[in-house]
Amino acid sequence: MDSSIRVAVVVLNYKGISDTINCVASLMEQTYKDFVVIAVENGSHDGSANRFKELEEQYGDRLVTLYNDKNLGFTGGVNTGIRWAIEREYDYIALFNNDAIADKKWLQSLVETAKKQQSGITTGLLLLGDGKRIDSTGDWYSKWGLPFPRNREDKTEQAPISGLVLGATGGASLYDTKMLKEIGDFDEDFFAYYEDVDISLRAQLAGWKVYYTKDAVAYHKQGSTASRMPSGFAVYQTFKNLPLLYIKNIPRKLLFSVGIRLFIAYWMMLGNAIVKGKGMPALKGALVSVPLSIKKLQTRWHIQRNKKVDSQHFRDILWDDLPPEQTGLRKLRGFFIK
Repeated sequence: MDSSIRVAVVVLNYKGISDTINCVASLMEQTYKDFVVIAVENGSHDGSANRFKELEEQYGDRLVTLYNDKNLGFTGGVNTGIRWAIEREYDYIALFNNDAIADKKWLQSLVETAKKQQSGITTGLLLLGDGKRIDSTGDWYSKWGLPFPRNREDKTEQAPISGLVLGATGGASLYDTKMLKEIGDFDEDFFAYYEDVDISLRAQLAGWKVYYTKDAVAYHKQGSTASRMPSGFAVYQTFKNLPLLYIKNIPRKLLFSVGIRLFIAYWMMLGNAIVKGKGMPALKGALVSVPLSIKKLQTRWHIQRNKKVDSQHFRDILWDDLPPEQTGLRKLRGFFIK
């Protein structure tokens, strides 16, 4: 293994310093040594800054802390670290959730796989905290315009073999700096949720591979970050961001087939949110998505104009059915088929 490959691992902290301390400790035990941890303190204003000073004294130049005055979301937060690393010409940039713990060979496995496969994005086997079930082995985007985590809640022994995937989780993946320079970093209009699917779709359209390796293992305390967000945050972000994914990334020849399905799914999901008492954040997200979608038309033009794969290739990598959790939509489809 060429140890001259320099890696920056970006860890985002927002009111979760206890998790972040454990996360950084696991990263410092990695078998791969040519890396630095970039901790981004994302406007917590809860005393975290003092704790980071203690960590810097403990780990020396292996830890760099960057400070944002306010919460810039996942996208703006990780972009702070990404841009720092790009300016200093790191070869790869990894993102790692602060509520996750890395196996000792996590980073080495990702770097070795990225070099061997020449992948723009490389992801691994992200397990739930107890190690018994899977959080993610990457991401899918379905022909219904709905993204979802690959293999979520499957038993660990059911983890698939290594291979190409559509997308990678932003919680524990490695990004080639050359790719980021070409396609750009995370879209800050997403703020949080589906931004990792967006960058994966952009990578696919630009001809970069996304690869999953079973050997890069990490453990995620799912829901820890979400629990610190305001009520309705996830619902708002979901309804805001789903149209942006579609507008930016779906090739012209697939716009109608994906769009009509997304239209049906979106409004059914909105109705379901209203029934469950989450109508206000859902409606707010849907309304905010309108001007943002118009804004993204110029971005779409640039992405589609520079794509290096044809529509059939893109269609072939989509999930060919509804996401597993969409039981209501599946029942409705069955009714009409019947």
